[in-house]
Amino acid sequence: MKIAIIQFPGSNCESEAIRAVKIAGMEAEEFLWNENPEKLKEFDGYFIVGGFSYEDRSRAGIISALDPLMPHIKAEAEKGKPVLGICNGAQILVETGMVPGLVDNKVGMALAVNKRMKDGKILGTGFYNTWTNVKLTAPSGTCAFTRNLKEGESIHIPLAHGEGRFVIPEGLLDEMKVNSLDVFRYSDENGEINDEFPTNPNGSIESLAAVCNTAGNVMAMMPHPERTPNGQVIFTSMRDYIAEKKEIDMIHHADRQAPLSFKTVDYTPKEYKPEGKELLVDLVITDNEAATVNNTLKQLDIHADIKRLSHWEINIDSTDSKIDSTDKNELIDKIVKSGELLNTNKETITELTNIDKEKTILLLVRYRDDFVGQSKTDTLQKHFGLSEIEDIKKGTLWQITVERGNIEEVIKYILDSHILFNQYSQECFIYKA
Repeated sequence: MKIAIIQFPGSNCESEAIRAVKIAGMEAEEFLWNENPEKLKEFDGYFIVGGFSYEDRSRAGIISALDPLMPHIKAEAEKGKPVLGICNGAQILVETGMVPGLVDNKVGMALAVNKRMKDGKILGTGFYNTWTNVKLTAPSGTCAFTRNLKEGESIHIPLAHGEGRFVIPEGLLDEMKVNSLDVFRYSDENGEINDEFPTNPNGSIESLAAVCNTAGNVMAMMPHPERTPNGQVIFTSMRDYIAEKKEIDMIHHADRQAPLSFKTVDYTPKEYKPEGKELLVDLVITDNEAATVNNTLKQLDIHADIKRLSHWEINIDSTDSKIDSTDKNELIDKIVKSGELLNTNKETITELTNIDKEKTILLLVRYRDDFVGQSKTDTLQKHFGLSEIEDIKKGTLWQITVERGNIEEVIKYILDSHILFNQYSQECFIYKA
């Protein structure tokens, strides 16, 4: 049995992946993103490894999800071959829509920034590295990667990620539960499940650690079973699935792969209406993130030039009548000089100029849970004594200048690609220059 270890630029878990696959008695072969995709047909299964593909530019997993390699992996998955995505690999599978399996692989969920919650308070956000217990909460035969586990059984494995919090619309989650696609949940050492940190290490909805597609042959899992012997049951299950399905059930696989009925709603950005003082920040060094987005769009035959700015909205306490316009300007100057909102060694405050409104559209993207803005607000209030600040919001302003084609069609194509935002973890606005 040959398993392709799928790697994109920035993947870094191939050694552990190869070892786990080999210990389970299968062949492991590294497969890079720029190899001939036709060679994928030669493999019996696929393991999209963890790491930080494309440095998580734009957002974790999205650039790899739009890579020309992924439609070929989708095609092999449709034949019934198993596809496992761990950590960054899970993020890629979510952004391709390969999980949970909606009509036309529509994206129906997100993996958002971690939020460690206890007693209603946020204890921390972002990257977290620990050992955790994950409990099988679906019948073992539901998924290709759980055949050698018993329902209710837990395994003790590590996790290490910054964006591992499953965000799923209620209606979709209900349908996934009915179909037993909610495969693994975080639990304590006694197998008990609760949403409180540390049992739930990232704030994932209903403590979800892994989900699969309707056919059960594609699984997105955030913790790392490949990094410990405790997780080998995932790979022996994959091996046994391939052995049992190779000649019989794979032929009839398409008959069982009915998509979920949940209907996604096309996201229509609303016009942005600022409430406070705005600051736009531009890089004075090369913006690799914008360059990667540009290159990806060109691969998709979308001809537009993308520029990226950081957007800050500063709201000042309006109940303090003593603050006049001069005071406000002085406060903004103090905020800028604090160095919290920009690094003057590589960034500068800027304004929008020379915008060709016939060819250009501006999109402001913000995380629904704006942890960066909350953190900056807290720091400036408490450590710099700027109590006049009510709150600060952080966003990314994307300037899209269409080089070829109808602007409305190009923008719709960009929105449909999800390259700039995921509606389940982020919101998007039309920004008027």
